[in-house]
Amino acid sequence: MSIVSTILQLIGSLAFLLYGMKMLSDGIQKSAGTKLQSALDFMTKNSLLGFLTGFVLTIIIQSSGATTAMEVSFVNAGLMTVQQSVGVTLGANIGTTITAWIVVLFGFNFKISAFAIPIFGLGYILTVIKKFKYKSMGEAIMGFGLLFIGLDWLSATIDPEKGTLNFLTMFSDWGIWTILIGVVVGMLITALIHSSSAESAIVITMAYNHLLSWEFAAALVIGSNIGSTIDAVLASMNASVPAKRTALVHVLFNIATVILALAFFNPLLELIDLIVPGDPTQTITYHIAMLHTLLKTITSVLCLPFTKQIARLTEILIKDKSDDRPKEYKLDFMETGGKESTTAYILTAEKAISDMTLLVTEMFERVQLGFKNRTQSFIDENMDELTYQEDYADQMKEQITKYLVNCTRLPLNAQQGDMITIMQQITDDLEEMTDDCYNVAHLLQKSIVKQMKFTQEDMDRLDPYIDLARQFMYFIRDNINKHLEQDKLVIAREIEDQIDVFRHNLKRVARKRLEAGADVKSELLYIDLVRQIEKFGDRAFSIAGALSQL
Repeated sequence: MSIVSTILQLIGSLAFLLYGMKMLSDGIQKSAGTKLQSALDFMTKNSLLGFLTGFVLTIIIQSSGATTAMEVSFVNAGLMTVQQSVGVTLGANIGTTITAWIVVLFGFNFKISAFAIPIFGLGYILTVIKKFKYKSMGEAIMGFGLLFIGLDWLSATIDPEKGTLNFLTMFSDWGIWTILIGVVVGMLITALIHSSSAESAIVITMAYNHLLSWEFAAALVIGSNIGSTIDAVLASMNASVPAKRTALVHVLFNIATVILALAFFNPLLELIDLIVPGDPTQTITYHIAMLHTLLKTITSVLCLPFTKQIARLTEILIKDKSDDRPKEYKLDFMETGGKESTTAYILTAEKAISDMTLLVTEMFERVQLGFKNRTQSFIDENMDELTYQEDYADQMKEQITKYLVNCTRLPLNAQQGDMITIMQQITDDLEEMTDDCYNVAHLLQKSIVKQMKFTQEDMDRLDPYIDLARQFMYFIRDNINKHLEQDKLVIAREIEDQIDVFRHNLKRVARKRLEAGADVKSELLYIDLVRQIEKFGDRAFSIAGALSQL
């Protein structure tokens, strides 16, 4: 029973530690909200600014995994190039080492529980008193408290006097095998818990309790570099080719870091001994933290001047896909072991909505050809493609809606929650616009097959009406995913009003022709065309109204 109890205590302590880190990261992300997205302005300037942004962003959200997942999403959304992402990756790798220093500086120099519980209580107060409006920050503070409570319990559980993990001391003098075993174990632990920061905290705690030699602890920290790439790999699954290349940058860099560390293992440890005063057996926690920081700093600085070459290498290793059009649309919601970045997921959804807007634009332009060339060639050249596009739009609506529903499970602040709702409405309107395009094309096909006659004057009357609808479509395309200011909303209202006026006049003229004895089928189809174009305008105005609420 004592073995079972110890195992459960270890699991519980680790759970508190990991959940505390997740609460801390989620709380900070919710507090920052859309401000995290503004970090892109720095990321996309140059490699050095990208490096600094990755470094600072990782320190703030306490997770290089979240930063990496964010990067992959940004590249997948077309907001960042692979080359720009390289600098961010290098900076994030250094930023993630801050957790080790927090543990070293605060975790063992004070009685952790003496301030961890009050901190947790302070955070809870901020979450329940609504007038403070600091709920998200309160959650971050609670996470900080939980992190140290878990660390305190972990330290108590692995106390050498209890003999819990004393078997680890046997790896201290196995020579080269000590290093290799440490690297593999460090890699597996990090991949399992999805956090190199948490792994380093665990290693530091065990070393503090004299369970690990300096060499074995160093090997565990080095191995964590490979294990931490799992978040990048998960985030890139089913993503675009550039996004996969971004994940590959993270994998290649961390593998290179491990190879470099193993090649110069003894000199590296000797360098740490020179930098950190005191015998490693007495100051091992500082040695481990310094190793974690120095190793990643050296490799990042060495790679920073070669961002272009690194990006080129990923292009060689991951080839571009063929241009064959996809038969099915997929937008998978990839969960990355607690490293979800709300901003990254929202950006991915925005990219999908932008793609859907472009599809609507292409369908409308294709349909417009039918008004200018109402012949069999229009049917032969366009109807199959329009049928495919309309079906593809249905798939997009289904996948995007499902993705947005999954997004509601993320740590959203009020603004982001409203944004998700608005995006769902826009997705519905876009899909209905594709239906309108297809219905217009079907009506044109019917008029061609049945050889319905329309005077040139009647068709000329439709030209400015269709141009208004096209103008509205371009307006939506250019402003999609942006907040629509009042002056632009006024423009949208003016276009909508003009479309309504044209619709009224066109239908009135068609009715007069009916009363004068014109062909009933032709005139009714003409009225249906007018009505479908008006519906298209209505959907566009609905989207404009939704954008004004972003």
